Amino acid sequence: MKPLSGSPVFTVSVPPHAHCGRTFKQDALGTIIALLPAAAFAVWHYQMPAVRVLALSCFTAVLTETICLYFMKREIEADNYTALLYGLLFGFLIPPAAPWWLVVAGSFISIFMGRMIFGGQGTNPLCVPLVGWAVLTVSWPDLMDFDMTMLASELTYPLSQLKNFGPETLDEYPIKSLLLGFQLGGTGAVQTGAIVLGGIYMLARKIIRPDIPFAFIAGVAATAAIFYFIDPFEYASPEYHLLCGATLFGAFFLATDGPSSPTGHTPMLIYGFIGGVLLVIIRIYGMHPDGVPFAILLANLMTPLIDKIKPGPFGGITSIHVRSQS
Repeated sequence: MKPLSGSPVFTVSVPPHAHCGRTFKQDALGTIIALLPAAAFAVWHYQMPAVRVLALSCFTAVLTETICLYFMKREIEADNYTALLYGLLFGFLIPPAAPWWLVVAGSFISIFMGRMIFGGQGTNPLCVPLVGWAVLTVSWPDLMDFDMTMLASELTYPLSQLKNFGPETLDEYPIKSLLLGFQLGGTGAVQTGAIVLGGIYMLARKIIRPDIPFAFIAGVAATAAIFYFIDPFEYASPEYHLLCGATLFGAFFLATDGPSSPTGHTPMLIYGFIGGVLLVIIRIYGMHPDGVPFAILLANLMTPLIDKIKPGPFGGITSIHVRSQS
């Protein structure tokens, strides 16, 4: 046979061999745009303290990633906006009155321990901003307590009121007020109405799939409804569990973190539902009023196991039974 010459017939390369053209940069930028209404509401409620927290968190996150990539002798990726996004998400979780060093420490820990130590972009097994939040909550619980750090604010923390005084105190929080962010909590995480708008924007732009957020919300609503049905004088109704705290922020922006969440349709539904169930259980039986971060972290830890749930190949044989001959 005559040897082939010129270009090879087949080009050998790693997948994907065809894609829709979306990039990490486009998705990160789209998510940042979705967060802007909530950031604006946070500034409206808390003025300059909110600006300080969000700006310092974003700057520290980008700087930390840049320094890590430099020492790893890898190309600087600050222009893909992922570090900026994680810094913004972390800033949304902490009190607007947090001291500057706490913001810097938490943002640094999020990027370094939650992302770069595992290899960088797309390798984190846990939701990056929640790693920093968890370390700060365990190390400096008083500074992460919304009631203690925001004593000068006229707003109150509904989940703390619920845990300490029961569901009757939630009558002070009309649904309209909760949607407009009139509650204490993370700087941007409790701007519920703006968070919903951002979530709808991401769904419309197909930045995220609806599986995880809808399953997460369903898990919260179903679990809260069961407890409310058992004793409505002891447990809050589902709508308050959905609108108080960072529930919807977690559903749309934290639980949907790509590297730390499952990939298949069924695993996504299971993962989201488990996260919602854990949220309500932690709120009712745990020591932390808002169980969103810990619920999502626990769901992240289950992701490798949940991701093993995969449909069989089309036309494939799932099992073969061999009948012994006597």
